[in-house]
Amino acid sequence: QVKLVESGGGFVQPGGSPRLSCAASGLTFSSYAMIWVRQAPGKGLEWVSDISTDGRNAYDADPVKGRFTISRDNAKNTLHLQMNSLKPEDTAVYYCKADRTVVAYWGQGTQVTVSS
Repeated sequence: QVKLVESGGGFVQPGGSPRLSCAASGLTFSSYAMIWVRQAPGKGLEWVSDISTDGRNAYDADPVKGRFTISRDNAKNTLHLQMNSLKPEDTAVYYCKADRTVVAYWGQGTQVTVSS
C-alpha cells in the first residue's frame, strides 16, 4: 500500500521558515518525480515545486521562486520543502504527490497558516 505522509505544517508568523516533509512508503520512491501542490482557502490546486527522480532538476512556481526550495532524499524516501520568507498568501493545505506519468499518488496534506 502506497502512503505519502506530510508533516511540518502549522501556524507560522509572516517571514517564518518552516520545513515540510513527505515520508513515502510502499513505492519505489526513486522512480517517481515528486511534486508539492497547494490549495489555498476557496481556491483550486496550485503547483508549487517539483523535482526529478534523481533530484538534479527542480522547478518552482513564480510565486515561490527564490523563497521555497524542494529537495529529496532517496535513501530515506523523503521529500522536503524548505519554505522561507512566508507571506499570508502562502496559507494553504500543502500536498505532496508522487508522479510517474501513468500513475500518481497523493498525500493527505498538511495545513500551513501564515498569520501574525
